[in-house]
Amino acid sequence: MNLRDQTVTDAEIAEQKHCWFSTDKVVDDAESTAWKRRARLRQARWREARGFPIGTQPHGQTDGKRVGSRLELSFAEAGGANFLTPGARDAAVARLKHREPHETLQPARLWADLLSSMPLCFNLFGDLTSNPDAAARAVQAWWADAPQGTVHVRLEHSPGRRDPEFLGNRSAFDAAFEIEQPDGKHAIIGVETKYHEHAKAEARPKDDALVRYEQVTKRAGIFRDGWQAKVIGTDLQQIWLDHLLVLAMLQHPSGKWAWGRFVLVYPAENPSFAAAATRYRQLLRETSTFEARTIEELLHTPGALAAALVDAFAERYLVDRHD
Repeated sequence: MNLRDQTVTDAEIAEQKHCWFSTDKVVDDAESTAWKRRARLRQARWREARGFPIGTQPHGQTDGKRVGSRLELSFAEAGGANFLTPGARDAAVARLKHREPHETLQPARLWADLLSSMPLCFNLFGDLTSNPDAAARAVQAWWADAPQGTVHVRLEHSPGRRDPEFLGNRSAFDAAFEIEQPDGKHAIIGVETKYHEHAKAEARPKDDALVRYEQVTKRAGIFRDGWQAKVIGTDLQQIWLDHLLVLAMLQHPSGKWAWGRFVLVYPAENPSFAAAATRYRQLLRETSTFEARTIEELLHTPGALAAALVDAFAERYLVDRHD
């Protein structure tokens, strides 16, 4: 079978499973397109193997377009099928009960979108939110250079959306590991998780917002000359803004945070974010506040996560090239 025939066959399989969408095509990037299509199909197969009912676009509409990588919304809400452990499900329930001002969290996406990096983050870190000892062990395993203390894990968290003492926007971390040190100072590890997404160019920020962003950047003193042209309005802008939230916390007038790091987490097979992380790191003169980690590295760090979770997570999310 030649390559063209194989491509047609792949498309037909994806269409049969309601997984062939033009939104997965990345212009001039066949490798990222292939990754996105593989990842979506894996989620549909995971759902089918468990007999879970298919969801729709929009969520919850019986006459909507069927989407293989989604769960039927009422089913998902009733049983928490999108979550790999009771702890992850409980973390989702708790987070939805405690809303943060100006948040953008979408409950339907959390409950029913199998492909979304939001429930992925809850599946990866949710068990740690209610177990401080496990959270402290995970932090020590993943970031041995971080200060020690009591670890609080918060998901979909911002220290202050639209607060001008931070960034004045609605930026948030997918996961925040806040460490309360014995001397009263705090450390922050802010995590952004990616899965099916690709790095794409963002609209240039409005001038008044950009003034604040550039102020935080300049005060940090860690960016190489000429960074602006390579970041603002490009596919690195989102990474920069997430990194800036950590830097703004370190610069906060309260002096509350004395140590911080932003961590970008993505699958090893996601070529777009692997390349973006490398290009972003090259813009930094000093890299202690920025780190890129693959999901595989986190999963297989000894002592960080329970073995059962590692196995279940890998089975669901880590796409085999022969899928």
